[in-house]
Amino acid sequence: MAITSQLDSILDRTQRLIELCTALQEENDLLKLENQSLKVGFDASRKKNSELEEKMKALKLARSLEGVSLSKFGSDEKSLDIKQKINDFVREIDRCIILLKK
Repeated sequence: MAITSQLDSILDRTQRLIELCTALQEENDLLKLENQSLKVGFDASRKKNSELEEKMKALKLARSLEGVSLSKFGSDEKSLDIKQKINDFVREIDRCIILLKK
């Protein structure tokens, strides 16, 4: 009789382990789905952040060009500064185009 009760005990424990394993697998699947959802949200946020940074750079450039009066526009130093800003902006656009092509 002792062997039978031990086998019953082993079978009960095995059944509990199987149930626990199944529950853990379900929880793992849910966590994987949540993780994927968070990754998608994070990527969307990163993309939006990048777009906003580009808009901010464009706005800063526009404001800096807007602030230049016609009398100052003729000065070589301001002209070079404006040309440099435009060149920087064009390089940034080129970099974005290359990234979009990938």
